[in-house]
Amino acid sequence: MVLILILAVILVGTAVALVASAVIEPRVRRSEHISGIEAYGYSAPVAGAKVGKPARASLDDLAGSIGDLVTRRILKIREDELQRELVAAGLFNLGARRFIGYRVLFALGFLVGSIWLLALAGSSSVLILLLALVAGVFGWVAPNMYVHRRARTRLEAIDDSLPALIDLLVVTLEAGVSFAGAMRMASERLAGPLGEEIRLTIQEQALGLSSLEALENWLRRCDTPSVRSFVRAMVQGDRLGVSIGQILRNQAVEMRARQRAAVEERAQKAPIKILFPLVFLIFPAMFVVILGPALFDIAKSLKG
Repeated sequence: MVLILILAVILVGTAVALVASAVIEPRVRRSEHISGIEAYGYSAPVAGAKVGKPARASLDDLAGSIGDLVTRRILKIREDELQRELVAAGLFNLGARRFIGYRVLFALGFLVGSIWLLALAGSSSVLILLLALVAGVFGWVAPNMYVHRRARTRLEAIDDSLPALIDLLVVTLEAGVSFAGAMRMASERLAGPLGEEIRLTIQEQALGLSSLEALENWLRRCDTPSVRSFVRAMVQGDRLGVSIGQILRNQAVEMRARQRAAVEERAQKAPIKILFPLVFLIFPAMFVVILGPALFDIAKSLKG
């Protein structure tokens, strides 16, 4: 019964989050288009139009205020590490304090929702208090787990796609294109997290940063072994005057060897990871199916 109630709380929270996302998403896109127009200098209000604050903006302000209060007076959270993880997850428009505010809102939402569901189910006061605390802790921890998992998945995708980028850079550089032009052409042909990072690097160059400074900022955002090796090789090649094409070829070979080693490592870990479900889930079921009839016959013969 307790497990069913916990699953009900989780499912209701997920459904509420999905419905809220479906309702807010069109407004978010509309506000992004409007802010893009304002960025180009057009800010004249439309005659007769009602100037109102989007629902997402109000929610962001509320989360920011709560996060500011929690960070300053209640919890001591290292905002720089949290902001770095948010950037690694691709959440560039979400600040650390606003994210903390959203965690507080999620915790309160799960807490109140669990109390309401358990009260409707007619549970005891002790059970309501216990499961409400569990739901509140889950609402506080779940956003952080989501961001951590998204950051790890995104960085792994960047590492997996980096050899393709290097191959494309080698071809374009050998064709006589400059490194900045090769990066721009690669940004037009690559999608996913790696394409996003390359486009962001090109935008930083357009704002006045040099190619090496933009690459170092990319390394700060995505500190993975492949990106670290690529950026350091580019920096050393620029400072020592070594041919970039040859450096990139060596980098592609090294990264593919590293990926092959990582795949082999995961393959060697598979038997150890499957040991727990094999011993505690599969073997007992097999023993019941195979030895059950034999034990039943033995017990029947002993009784006879």
